[in-house]
Amino acid sequence: MLIVPIKEGENIERALKRYKRKFDRTGRKRTLQTRKQFTKPSVARRAQLQKAQYIQTLRDTENL
Repeated sequence: MLIVPIKEGENIERALKRYKRKFDRTGRKRTLQTRKQFTKPSVARRAQLQKAQYIQTLRDTENL
């Protein structure tokens, strides 16, 4: 459970922004989205390799 203490005289919009930031950092939303649909291990591995290749090409072009 996330608790965001509201300081004296703090705007509610600012408190909501802090809550959203804290919620994003926990990674809860991402885990819920991944659990919604099952992905085969081979598909997950292939996606991980493609992501690594993409990042590597970005790094290679940056170094040139």
